[in-house]
Amino acid sequence: MNFGAAFNVLGALLMVEGAFLVPPSIYAAVHGEGSFKAFIIAMAMALVLGGLLFSVPKRVEHIRGRDGLFIVAVGWILSSLVGAVPLYLGGGTPTYVDAFFEIVSGFTTTGASVIRNVEVIDKSLVLWRSITHWIGGMGILVFTLALLPRAGNNGFRIFRAETPGPVAGKVEPRMKDTATALYKIYLLITIVLFVLLLVAGMNVFDAVVHTLGVVGTGGFSSHADSCAYYMNNSAILIIMSIFMVICGTNFSLYSRALGGHWRDMFLDEEYRLYLKIVAGAVTLIAANLILSGRMSLGLGLRESLFQVTSIISTSGFASSDYDQWPGFSKCILLSLYFFGSCAGSTAGGMKMIRILVLWKIVKREIFKSIHHNAVMPIRINGKVVEDRVILGIVAFVCVYILILGVSTAITALSGVDFLTAFSGCLTCLSNVGPGFSGVGPTNSFADFAAGYKLLFSALMLMGRLEFFTILALLTPQRGNRLLN
Repeated sequence: MNFGAAFNVLGALLMVEGAFLVPPSIYAAVHGEGSFKAFIIAMAMALVLGGLLFSVPKRVEHIRGRDGLFIVAVGWILSSLVGAVPLYLGGGTPTYVDAFFEIVSGFTTTGASVIRNVEVIDKSLVLWRSITHWIGGMGILVFTLALLPRAGNNGFRIFRAETPGPVAGKVEPRMKDTATALYKIYLLITIVLFVLLLVAGMNVFDAVVHTLGVVGTGGFSSHADSCAYYMNNSAILIIMSIFMVICGTNFSLYSRALGGHWRDMFLDEEYRLYLKIVAGAVTLIAANLILSGRMSLGLGLRESLFQVTSIISTSGFASSDYDQWPGFSKCILLSLYFFGSCAGSTAGGMKMIRILVLWKIVKREIFKSIHHNAVMPIRINGKVVEDRVILGIVAFVCVYILILGVSTAITALSGVDFLTAFSGCLTCLSNVGPGFSGVGPTNSFADFAAGYKLLFSALMLMGRLEFFTILALLTPQRGNRLLN
């Protein structure tokens, strides 16, 4: 491995994280919060350690496949370890393991929490939690690549390992330009949503927190009852719903649309499937809520829209306790935990492109059971999907189910009921946030022992990096020669 080049990128990553620690530290200083010293310590750690790693001499500039995997896996863990420091030292959590869980949840844009009442901790800590959503949504390493002057095409190995989805594509020829272009779109969406939430009636602090959570599809709120706090403001909930759909869309489509190819969005098969599933789920759940007599027509439509877009985008905000909804509605919501949104978005889950390919594989096999000699390649947007991509998708689903099953069994050993264990592991693996039963929207992960919190943290990291980045790094060197 080229440890010198890897350490340089990791050093830059920590220094970038140190810069992002500045806004909450300023907030803490201005408002006289006790967490100010905790932020100073964390910034010092990030800058000193980052500077040491950045100064490590390197033999060559080239970043190989295994180097990229090492940078991404270690980078996310290292940034979480440092990012947890202010939350622990600032009194946001009782233990460092709790702080680590919370910040991993932030960086992976999961939104699962061990903090029972977020309103009693320093607001600077609440702000830092939400900032981790924003920088984790598009990828802190992608942001780092946008700043590195010599990232070049070598950075694509890092981009490919960090970007969710079966295939990572460049928007621009140079990797640095791709990262910059994506973050420009990301920043534009952030600014527009922030302004709209202010106009709709949110105060500035809440607008910042919820904007960062929506755009990063994270789900951390500044209120203990999440978005149920705004139950009487339909404008806020509808605006958030629309933008959760927007942020669950492949950002490359926005880049092409801004380049004049706006029709590509509506011709894209994955995007069309995404919108169809959102519309279908909203309709079915709204009908179930209305016909069951639980909600009026308007309230049923609004609540189903918000909760469907929140879960399918893996944002994880809650405008009501959907764990108390009828079983039919809960079944639909639970299925959305698996789906997720589009590849190339800030969302988690399996991704719509994988669901689409799997559906086409099923249709092909049904047809071939009748027409044995038929040759039917899988096509997406008119292009044939390569066999290696199809095999990768099938392998991903198999590993996903295997990890979900094993982790659910392990969690059940803690004594919780099956739905708590299953939905807890599923929501962490899909980076959604709240689950059902003991980890539902009105509960938290606080009651689990430290070992289980570390297990959930590992599931969140594996879900965000989509397994193979970490699993490939753990395989013997001989098996990784193909990566280079």
